[in-house]
Amino acid sequence: MLSRTVLLSANALKSKGPIGAGLVQASHSLHTSSNSLAPVPPLPEKGGQVRHGIIPEELFQLLYPKTGVTGPYMLGTGLLCYLLSKEIYIINHETLSAASIGAVVIYAIKKFGPTVAAFADKLNEEKVLNAQAVKDVALVGLSQAIEEEKKEQWRAEGRSMLFDAKRNNVAMLLETNFRERIHMVTNEVKKRMDYQIAVQNLNRQMEQEHMVNWVEKSVVGSITPLQEKESIAKCISDLKALARAKASLAV
Repeated sequence: MLSRTVLLSANALKSKGPIGAGLVQASHSLHTSSNSLAPVPPLPEKGGQVRHGIIPEELFQLLYPKTGVTGPYMLGTGLLCYLLSKEIYIINHETLSAASIGAVVIYAIKKFGPTVAAFADKLNEEKVLNAQAVKDVALVGLSQAIEEEKKEQWRAEGRSMLFDAKRNNVAMLLETNFRERIHMVTNEVKKRMDYQIAVQNLNRQMEQEHMVNWVEKSVVGSITPLQEKESIAKCISDLKALARAKASLAV
């Protein structure tokens, strides 16, 4: 019986009206598998159609294909005759009381039913509106939370870009510092090499001056007074010869 109830389709249960909804609730409560987590069809907002106030329309629709239009009425009449003939149900004063009470109930339903139904519908609509308002507030809050979460995710993505930029800046600073240190080392090495070159040039210059002075002193010391006089006389004669040659060129 449980397996048959479980195998009922949702569409078949919807077509059964309130009976189908009751079967759905019963089968849902008896589920023992993971199918119990499946969504349950919503209950109908309005009750199914009835005939004569208490007989569901589904019963007539169920019997029409097999018994025809008069089948349900014949079934009811035959069942009533069977109950009376077999004295399963005996008519007494309680029957009259039940008929009277039923007439009063039917009259009350016909008289006050629409008013009570309208009042109940109004209360139900107020509950639905309150629930909808709560739902709308929750949706607005969730939408704002989603937007905030998207902003945080966007900020997180920008944070990675910011970290990359900072890493690049740090790398550039390290590279600049490295190159500055290399330039400083190059300048220091160049200064020391220039110092060594200046020392070598100074030594060479002093050696040359010392050599020139030594040669001059040696030459001056080797010249005698007679050679000095002869060289002076030779210079004077050379100057006179140059003067005569210049004068002749001028004429």
